[in-house]
Amino acid sequence: MSDITVYQPELLFTGGRFHEGRVLAVDAKGHILDLAEAPTGARVVPLPGRALLPGLVNGHSHAFQRLIRGRTEYVASGREADDFWSWREAMYRAAESLSPEDLYVASRQAFVEMALAGITTVGEFHYVHHQPDGTPYADRNTLAHAVIRAARDVGLRICLLRVGYARAGFGVAANPRQRRFIDADAETFLGSVEALVREVRGDAAVSVGIAPHSVRAVPREWLAALAASSTRRLPIHMHVAEQPKEIEACLAEHGRRPVELLADLGLLGPGFTAVHGVHLTDAEVALLGASATTVCACPSTERNLGDGIVPADALVKAGAHLSLGSDSQATVDLLDEARQLEGHLRLSRLRRAVLDPGGGAMDGLAARLLGMATVDGARSLGWAGGVLEAGAPADFFTVDLHHPSLVGALPASLLSSIVLGAEKAAVRDVVVAGREVVREGRHALAEESGRAFQALSRTLYA
Repeated sequence: MSDITVYQPELLFTGGRFHEGRVLAVDAKGHILDLAEAPTGARVVPLPGRALLPGLVNGHSHAFQRLIRGRTEYVASGREADDFWSWREAMYRAAESLSPEDLYVASRQAFVEMALAGITTVGEFHYVHHQPDGTPYADRNTLAHAVIRAARDVGLRICLLRVGYARAGFGVAANPRQRRFIDADAETFLGSVEALVREVRGDAAVSVGIAPHSVRAVPREWLAALAASSTRRLPIHMHVAEQPKEIEACLAEHGRRPVELLADLGLLGPGFTAVHGVHLTDAEVALLGASATTVCACPSTERNLGDGIVPADALVKAGAHLSLGSDSQATVDLLDEARQLEGHLRLSRLRRAVLDPGGGAMDGLAARLLGMATVDGARSLGWAGGVLEAGAPADFFTVDLHHPSLVGALPASLLSSIVLGAEKAAVRDVVVAGREVVREGRHALAEESGRAFQALSRTLYA
């Protein structure tokens, strides 16, 4: 019997367009063999009425924050308004009491929702490291392994972006709610990263990145140590220019804005991802573009927290790459993140199709947005994925062409209809490394995960 599986969709997206009558042949190791014909004796999976596209890459996630969805949408008594900083305190309350198993349960639920939305890879920006009193676990990466286990049980690829956290901020008193995040020094932080790299070696679906949290949480000495460390070879992600207060603190401490500081230290470049990048000057945009840095936009969270709008049009024009993330899990729908990125720009620029690359192609805007959600997301995580071609990993999702949100779409407008108009429920099948993770809109762990997550929520918020 052949160990090859052949998927036969109605339409296959490869080479920048949809093709009729093409198949996707996958070997036993989960790699794409051929896109044109089905080998004799292969297992055939018919997918009538389906369009098949490369799997989505979620470039920035805090999975445990799924626990606070819907629990911070009000102005607390005694406050005149709510903002990022008051939301942050509510988030800390959720992080304070999670056990390793609790973190697994919360992360698994977020990852199940990601799989159901067509996401096949997640970059998990992980900063809850220690016991509730701040004491390290015997294995300093205990909680990182709980998150990795959750992703692998769900069937996702994961890049665990191990966060470095040193302090509450420049000239700011220690915050006891951050004690689970903070490492003793840069050497300890970098040592934990190296240990995690060794511990996950052998699982092709798991990788490690390094994530100094932000300029407010990490001093210059830590960033300099990272720049000189062997861990520099790993993908580097960092919150950058998310809030005006961050800019003010960076100027006060360093006399430089965040992007300027990172440029001085030599950290910008193809291996660096600046998460958010909302409050940027023209000079900082130019620095990010000239260095081919990636900016990971998280529009649903940036909208939810009132952060501001990522100047994606200026960044792309300057030469930067854009990826997308679900961040706080306010919603989990990466195609909707793409829509929001474009939609926010339309509101601020007072015109339509702001990110359209030009040329008059009906699907030009959609193709650019899909590239951010696939190829550029994979690039930011140091992974050569996001495309469907021979030799690439067989990571993909399908949409139901008969779903009400797609009815009436013709081939010339189908990509635009999917990227800019399809509802999440149109996603029907998800495959990662040749393994079926979602079939006919169902994930095998959805019910079990939902029950455990419901019980955890009741315990934490009773």
